[in-house]
Amino acid sequence: MSLSSSSQSTYISQKIDKGILGEELVAKWLNQQGWQILHRRWQCRWGELDIIAMKNSPFRNNSGQNFTNFSILAFVEVKTRSRGNWDEDGLLAVTESKQAKLWQTAEIFLSDRPELADCSCRFDIALVRCNYIQKNSPFPIAPSTEEKLSELTVEIGNSVELAGYQLILQNYISSAFIVNLD
Repeated sequence: MSLSSSSQSTYISQKIDKGILGEELVAKWLNQQGWQILHRRWQCRWGELDIIAMKNSPFRNNSGQNFTNFSILAFVEVKTRSRGNWDEDGLLAVTESKQAKLWQTAEIFLSDRPELADCSCRFDIALVRCNYIQKNSPFPIAPSTEEKLSELTVEIGNSVELAGYQLILQNYISSAFIVNLD
């Protein structure tokens, strides 16, 4: 079946960026874990930070009692891949040079926000599997992504259907790397 040019443009405009879907899924999961999303796709001349999230965590003293709260700031790199990818579901794409670029971008983000100076910072990596779900119609029209996301419970390893795709948060690696400044 061939598509008319108006049908093709309608179809193309309905295509969803899989990377953004992966970020939406991870942001939803982070919210469910008690994180507050501060920014999405924050950009500067050095690069982009997919998700910047903050969480207040209790600090426990040696006797196990809550001593004080401190804030953790997570810079989350989301890698969304289809089945059969070459780079271990995106993990191999976070090279040493990519890590340095993320570090520089985070430094610029923090330099404009002195109120975050006392936060403990870390770099996390989220790996998302994304596969297109074949529909009967050649023009799948999905409900609003935000509408659908509000209904979802996201768990690591469990699939969810969103905007015509099956998404799985395969792994969330906290403190995935430490940048060596030498």
